[in-house]
Amino acid sequence: MISRRDFLQVSMAAAALYGSSGFGNWARLAAQQRLTQDDLLGFDTYGNVSLIHVTDIHAQLKPIYFREPSINIGVGGNKGEVPHLTGADFRARYGIADGSPSHYALSSGDFAALAAEYGRVGGLDRVATVINHIRADRPDALLLDGGDTWHGSMTCYKTAGQDMVNVMNALKPDAMTFHWEFTLGSDRVAEIVESLPFAALGQNIFDAEWDEPAELFKPYKFFERGGVKVAVIGQAFPYMPIANPRWMFPEYSFGIRDENMQAMVDEVRDAGAELVVVLSHNGFDVDKKMAGIVTGIDVILSGHTHDALPEPVQVGQTFIIASGSNGKFVSRVDLDVREGKMQGIRHKLIPIFSDVIAPDATITQLIDAERAPYAAELSEVLGQTDSLLYRRGNFNGTWDDLICDALMSEREAQIAMSPGVRWGPSLLPGDSITREDVWNVTSMSYGEAYRTEMTGEFIKVILEDVADNIFNPDPYYQQGGDMVRIGGMGFAIDINKPQGERISKMTLLSTGEEIDAAKSYVVAGWASVNEGTEGPMIWDVVESHIRKLGTVTISGDSNVTVTGA
Repeated sequence: MISRRDFLQVSMAAAALYGSSGFGNWARLAAQQRLTQDDLLGFDTYGNVSLIHVTDIHAQLKPIYFREPSINIGVGGNKGEVPHLTGADFRARYGIADGSPSHYALSSGDFAALAAEYGRVGGLDRVATVINHIRADRPDALLLDGGDTWHGSMTCYKTAGQDMVNVMNALKPDAMTFHWEFTLGSDRVAEIVESLPFAALGQNIFDAEWDEPAELFKPYKFFERGGVKVAVIGQAFPYMPIANPRWMFPEYSFGIRDENMQAMVDEVRDAGAELVVVLSHNGFDVDKKMAGIVTGIDVILSGHTHDALPEPVQVGQTFIIASGSNGKFVSRVDLDVREGKMQGIRHKLIPIFSDVIAPDATITQLIDAERAPYAAELSEVLGQTDSLLYRRGNFNGTWDDLICDALMSEREAQIAMSPGVRWGPSLLPGDSITREDVWNVTSMSYGEAYRTEMTGEFIKVILEDVADNIFNPDPYYQQGGDMVRIGGMGFAIDINKPQGERISKMTLLSTGEEIDAAKSYVVAGWASVNEGTEGPMIWDVVESHIRKLGTVTISGDSNVTVTGA
């Protein structure tokens, strides 16, 4: 197995070619305004096996803006470790120059100004160009999709995921795993999976009634690549019935299932696998813990937490790759596999600068055809924004501030709650807000905006529960996204306290009074996991609010006081 010293030698060799950040000599090129497609795609081919990894696309077919988080707090053994470094700390960790393309791609600082300079990112026709380039260099490269693919846009919602299925099929993946796909409902998922021309993998997807592996999803698949027998094992999101509505997929159970994962690794090794790759939707910290428990995994391609890292993270003998989200990055991983084991690794996280990478004409035509029936609806302008609208971060996101304002105004509520989901592109100050923009941050199959009464005690229970999902020091108990966003109320959180004791100083912002545990408050929210939730759809609520405002201005001031970070 590859040693840490050998890996560093490979990394240093790559750095000499591509620059210390793993992105190439972008800083110099940016200064000269000569960033080219060749610069982004250049790679010193290595070894005999190539992996191409995309994940968490969230149905983003076209180029977008996407701001990385400014707050991403690690707890327990992950405190101060990547991916829980942001801004200047992240750039210092990887030697990224301020103002460089890699600064723009990987961190949040000066985002609006850098976005104006470097432009949009993503677009699956640009992703196709990158994939085609890698395949031209390494024709038998494996393309692996980490899931969260058939979810997150208006066209995806309107077509029950078919737009993404059609476009992704054209990219010809070799395998995928799953998370938000299941919110299409188990019948629809089965209909799509049965027709897929590639492997649908999930060693942890079980039949709920019989507690045995679900027949529809295979645990792994073998591939012959570069004279090497490669096993790809799927790991779907383990906490589906907690994070999403169980009633949408009652036939299935999930979980991490370390023991079964170890059994699958042993099984493929016994069957002759020389390289074992886990295609995971665990989330990065969960993958790190799993890598320390399950032996025999060479590479984990990590998804779910939307982290983008320019270098692999090594845990024991396992290398973990994080490839970002929303079609913003593609990872290329070249491996030297000889004498039945992995001898070396070379990796590049390729940012999809949409003004630099030429679109693949065939995929552009296919994307446009999928969107054509909805083009007029998608492009309708609802208003303007004077503010940077973004979502990512443990606590604040100006998109969710806007959504909370809309819920309180349109649903006549004192307090609003917006789920701490990580998906959703950004908008720059001065941009028009279209219907597509609203759907990109609200689209889901259970988007009803409820209005109800909750006691102060119950609101605290919700906040405590979500906080433990994020800040439990054991990654295997981190079952949620980011912190639920709250409108109309402030609170304090000490992330180091135990469950039930993290939240304090809950205050109703309209009056300044402290939230009374025994008193009831009118609360509006959306994305309830409860079956039968009633209310208008959240995108209609937000659209109505934006139309009334005309121009959106969000202060971005935090209503959360954080200690213990």
